[in-house]
Amino acid sequence: MSNFEEIVVKKRIMLHNTPPNLSELPIYKKAQEIFALSQSISTYLQNDLAPLKEDGTEDSQIYFSGDIVQQSVSLAPEIANAELQKNSERKHKHINSLRQLTNMLYKNSYRLEKSNSNGKDFLPILRNELKKFKKLQRSWMLSL
Repeated sequence: MSNFEEIVVKKRIMLHNTPPNLSELPIYKKAQEIFALSQSISTYLQNDLAPLKEDGTEDSQIYFSGDIVQQSVSLAPEIANAELQKNSERKHKHINSLRQLTNMLYKNSYRLEKSNSNGKDFLPILRNELKKFKKLQRSWMLSL
């Protein structure tokens, strides 16, 4: 299954299993915004990073552009899973996974900033949105 197909499947699952009030949560909305932003940045970067270098090798930074999409598509489902759990141990498992995804997104945005693309100019915007997301995450965790 390609990355795109995997993302579409996750999106469909997410839409069908979403609790009714979830779409109103600020953290959930921000997760969707981060996904859309990551997708746009990745597409922009891939256009610059996809061509082979003069020596015939590929730019290793291209993998990080796919990583930010895969990590950001998982944010909203982790929020939904945490909201749906009755068991606090399982709830914390999803919260920890969300925290790890957020941290990996942050790290990969810095890795992508080393790329030879004008798209890297959008990465500080992504990190700024991730900072907002982390603040929302802290207050949301207290409400669970």
